[in-house]
Amino acid sequence: MPEAKLGVIGGSGLYEIEGLSDVKEVQVKTPFGEPSDAIVLGNLGKSRIAFLPRHGRGHRIMPTELPVRANIWALKSLGVEQIIAVNAVGSLQEDIQPLDLVIPDQIIDRTKRQVSTFFGEGIVGHVTFADPFCPVLSQLLYQVASHADLKDKVRKVHPKGTYIAIEGPLFSTKAESNLYRSWGASVVGMTAIPEAKLAREAEICYASIACVTDYDCWHEVHESVTIEMVISNLMKTLEVAKEVIKKASAQLPKRSDCGCATALKDAIITSRELIPQKRKEELSLLIGKYLK
Repeated sequence: MPEAKLGVIGGSGLYEIEGLSDVKEVQVKTPFGEPSDAIVLGNLGKSRIAFLPRHGRGHRIMPTELPVRANIWALKSLGVEQIIAVNAVGSLQEDIQPLDLVIPDQIIDRTKRQVSTFFGEGIVGHVTFADPFCPVLSQLLYQVASHADLKDKVRKVHPKGTYIAIEGPLFSTKAESNLYRSWGASVVGMTAIPEAKLAREAEICYASIACVTDYDCWHEVHESVTIEMVISNLMKTLEVAKEVIKKASAQLPKRSDCGCATALKDAIITSRELIPQKRKEELSLLIGKYLK
């Protein structure tokens, strides 16, 4: 029962999308437990979207506790083919200032405890992840965010950058922050992994609007990150992110223009006759078409 082709995952501070019509909430059951919250379906202009608050309404779930497999599975089951994620991040570079937006194109995974695959337990899949964010959807987000209509609302939009995904919930130490800078990373956050990995395994295009809230803790002049600073700056950038989502939803790119839609085509290594029947049933939403 497909309901929406565009999914929006709201990060810290983004718990609803204003302006939706024909709204309904759905509770989706998945083989991986319950999603972070009920999914809100609604029309945004001419587009039908599925909105999910990543941390639950009221911000109840820590980054390490997020039921990401359930979240991605639930969106996939509703027909979602493209996801726009909103992520709060700290800057690791001088020219990326608080209140900027970054549309990341690369990621480094420094997480330790999150399960980042749907595979295992009798089935092995190796998915190409060289370009972790969908380049086509990301390009649209950059074009929309840097358009003249929004120039007075955002300081600067960066068309690419490397996102360091850390475990959380603690922010980085100064040593860690400077290490990430030495790697050439652009921003640091806690939620794009495992979302990006699981979205790729689910053959969903995934792109991020990274909202820069602070300079992390490496900057010698600017004060170290505090939660008050993060929230204050986040509220300002979220208003721009919402506008980007509204405008982008009206001009989504064709799925044939990227490889996300066929990411599993040659990824399943396990002999089909050896895959446990239970796993075939659990993963049928993702791999059913490749087992026929």
